[in-house]
Order: sequence, then structure tokens, then C-alpha cells
Amino acid sequence: MADVLIALGGNVGDVRATFRKAISNICGMTQAALLARSSDYATPPWGDEQQARFINACIEIETSLDPHALLFTLHRIEHKFGRDRAKEMRWGPRTLDLDLIAYDDVSIRKPELTLPHPRWSERAFVLVPLAEIAPDRVIAGRRVAAALAELSSAGIERLPDLN
Repeated sequence: MADVLIALGGNVGDVRATFRKAISNICGMTQAALLARSSDYATPPWGDEQQARFINACIEIETSLDPHALLFTLHRIEHKFGRDRAKEMRWGPRTLDLDLIAYDDVSIRKPELTLPHPRWSERAFVLVPLAEIAPDRVIAGRRVAAALAELSSAGIERLPDLN
């Protein structure tokens, strides 16, 4: 079984409800165990800043799927929740974004999949929720908490838990 970190994001529709359903789908479709789930965070848009704030979170799962099969399944789940990667604007609005951040200590450099995620340590909207659930996790030789300490988390706000 592999220990996997996945970042969730979105800014269209009821994103928090989408997260709940998407996490259920991830666990069901990958036969994964949910090990940890961060709080949800409201974050400033990144890339195209002329859009609604995003909501971001991270989960840690344990799965026996290989990285390519897992990525394929994550893309199927995104599509199920209304994401069309072929028609969307890069860094634009979306119902659901699922990014495979790390898969054990696996390193892959292929056009369809790079692990760990090539920009995981550059994005506070990933690192803030990730540091909540896995601050001591080492990814590509760097601790999550140490990577977060190098970035500004201005504008990132923890949202209250849902009942």
C-alpha cells in the first residue's frame, strides 16, 4: 500500500459539498483508506486573479493503485464533478481540481505524470492544508513545514468546520 497526498481545490459551485463527495469517490473508486483530511481554507486565486476565491484542502490516503491508475481515477472524478480539462482556461475557475502531490517516495518524470508534483513547494494554498495533516512529511528532500515557512500565507483563511 502506498501513502499518497492529494490536494483539492475549486471555486465554482458548493465546493465544500463537492469536496465531501469527491473524497468519498476517491476512497471508493481507489479502494483507499482515508488517513487524514485537512480543514478547508479560503485562498486567493492564483494565476488568473480575476475570479472568485478558491477553497483548498488536502487529504492523505493509503491505496494499492499504482500512480498512473490513481491519476486516471482522479481525472475521472474531476470530470464527474463538471471539470473539462480540454476546454478550461489554465488557472481559471473550476468545480474541482485534484492534484497528486506525492506517492510514497516515488519519483516520476513523464509528460502525463510528474511526482512529486513539480510545484508543490511553491504554493501556499497547497502547503497550508498539507502542513496541517503532514507537517513532518519529507517530499523530494524537504519537510512540508519547512517549505511552508519560506512562503507567505497572506490571504489564506481557515474555514469553520462543517457539521
